[in-house]
Amino acid sequence: MIGLDTNVLARYYVEDRPDPATDRQRHAARSLMESGRELSVAVTVLLELEWVLRGYYQFKPGEISRVFGHLLSLPHIIVEGRTAVERALDGYQAGLDFADALHHAGYAGCETMATFDDRRFARRARRLNLSPPVMIPR
Repeated sequence: MIGLDTNVLARYYVEDRPDPATDRQRHAARSLMESGRELSVAVTVLLELEWVLRGYYQFKPGEISRVFGHLLSLPHIIVEGRTAVERALDGYQAGLDFADALHHAGYAGCETMATFDDRRFARRARRLNLSPPVMIPR
């Protein structure tokens, strides 16, 4: 099994500047991703990939969801915490930030999740009726 770094996935999914070094990396990423070899993706790599796609490449949430959906559909890709990532992707598609959705998905077995992020996260989580519920410590 081969563990993948964020930059390999970014090269595979992003068509950016056509220079010789980037083209070589893109070709190598495609060869590896399409080799059928068992590949592993850490949950931290997915967190960074979302940030890179959104922040650097200006991908919209729908585009990022399609990238993650494709990655999760590949039978030779082993995603760390796959169930939590799938739950997080559902939350992300419903309007949560991906990092918040991933944190929340990791607490599926808890009775509640505490945060001080009221505006961006807790209120959205309440509107979505997420389980576990999200609370603001007082």
